[in-house]
Amino acid sequence: MILNIRVDHKVANIESMEQIAKDIDDLFEKLQEKYSIVEYIDISTCNRKEYFIKNDFIPKDDELLSHENQSIIIEYGHSAVMHLLRMTSGLESMIVGEDQILGQVKDAKNKAVKNKHCGKYLDMVFTKAIHVGQVVRNKTNINKGSVSIGSAAIDLAEKHMGSLENKSVLVIGAGKMGKLVAKALAEKDLKAIFVANRTYYVAVSLAEDLGGQAILFKDLEKYMATADLVISATSAPHPIITKERLLKIDRDYEDLMFIDIANPRDILDDVRDLNVKLFNIDDLREIADINTQLRIKEFDEAEKIIDEEFHLLNQAFKIMEVDELLGNLRASMEEIRRRETEKAAVKFSDVHGGAKILNNLTNSIVNKIFFDISNNVKQAARDENKEIIRAAEYIFDFED
Repeated sequence: MILNIRVDHKVANIESMEQIAKDIDDLFEKLQEKYSIVEYIDISTCNRKEYFIKNDFIPKDDELLSHENQSIIIEYGHSAVMHLLRMTSGLESMIVGEDQILGQVKDAKNKAVKNKHCGKYLDMVFTKAIHVGQVVRNKTNINKGSVSIGSAAIDLAEKHMGSLENKSVLVIGAGKMGKLVAKALAEKDLKAIFVANRTYYVAVSLAEDLGGQAILFKDLEKYMATADLVISATSAPHPIITKERLLKIDRDYEDLMFIDIANPRDILDDVRDLNVKLFNIDDLREIADINTQLRIKEFDEAEKIIDEEFHLLNQAFKIMEVDELLGNLRASMEEIRRRETEKAAVKFSDVHGGAKILNNLTNSIVNKIFFDISNNVKQAARDENKEIIRAAEYIFDFED
């Protein structure tokens, strides 16, 4: 069974999500300490914080899971898996159909594999989820057009500023989110675009792609003095723009717009005291709702694909449950075959090639006997026929 613990944009705004994400990390650490969890995958994005745990041991009534925070969602088994399939398909995203979540899930899985806390069970589930996300995007129009947090941020800017033509834009952060913003900006006829990043050569690379200019992080104030729009999307653990910092800039603050799409946030709310226009991820919800309405007709087809793939995954789960039984059975047969072959080989020692012929013969016999047994046990697993599986475990008593 899988246990999923999460907070996302559906139940929390950006301010509360920052704290709840920390609470979820603390909850996981306590569960880890209590149950020595060895198989898990965690996903952190600007809109969600989640843990998927392979769970054979944590009871639902454990006091650690009996929290009062209604913004922490806890789901088990099929519900947790279905949520993952919907998530990779883009149906659980604020910007429905966005492709970035698929890459984020892949990265989370790869990180878990590298750090050796993704076992065969979660590997199967996440491999299927990634496959489902790809199929949904190939067979529906759920992601047709410009669909990302970055493009939504630009739509929000144009809603409040009008056209971005001849505007000066500063992008802070050249990571994945910054690149999404840059991709959306590339289509606009801007006066100038500047890119700042703590690692300068990363800013240079992105600026070159945009035909813009990379700037040093320490020069932010200089370029905020002339910018019309600043979009911040760093992975910094603390705010980088505050009222105190803006007060060092000599300009008319009312003409400056900030869009903060980082989590945790890059820009403190106190900048509003200067009459700066400040928007964050929560303000993208209106743009997101419009995007959802445009794609609502794709939901039914996507749901059908998810249901079909979920059924196939359940079949695979059932086969996995008897794989150990079949592996033990095969090993038991092989041990018997090996011993009997060794005995008989002595009698064939005077026959040229006799031992090899005997080995091939006995190996063939075991393969043919095991083939039917294996197929029948797997079919019993698919049919959820527990009696046959228990009978097989009883008949082939590996303890003895």
